[in-house]
Amino acid sequence: MPKMTFIKIDGTHVEVDAPNGLSVLEIAHENSDKIFLEGACEGSLACSTCHVIVESEWYEFLATATEDEEDMLDLAFGLTQTSRLGCQIIMRPELDGLVVRLPAATRNMTI
Repeated sequence: MPKMTFIKIDGTHVEVDAPNGLSVLEIAHENSDKIFLEGACEGSLACSTCHVIVESEWYEFLATATEDEEDMLDLAFGLTQTSRLGCQIIMRPELDGLVVRLPAATRNMTI
């Protein structure tokens, strides 16, 4: 089973199973007892609450962000050069071992 690691705000590393075909957001929700990644729009690319920061050594392996994703990322708190939306990162074999950092906060524009 492929794995990925979430780095929580406090620096804790949480390694979880990461089945191919699932998004990082779906993987976080399957592990909600250990990881909190909101995803207010349920992965419909209508918010930025599933913003994650991809560790730089993994960023080049991701598919290029779409214009819609980049527009939503503009709303994200603490945007970095390697920021992506977790709903848009789909696990595949070459991402086995992926490491993402959870940002310090999110902006939920629907509240």
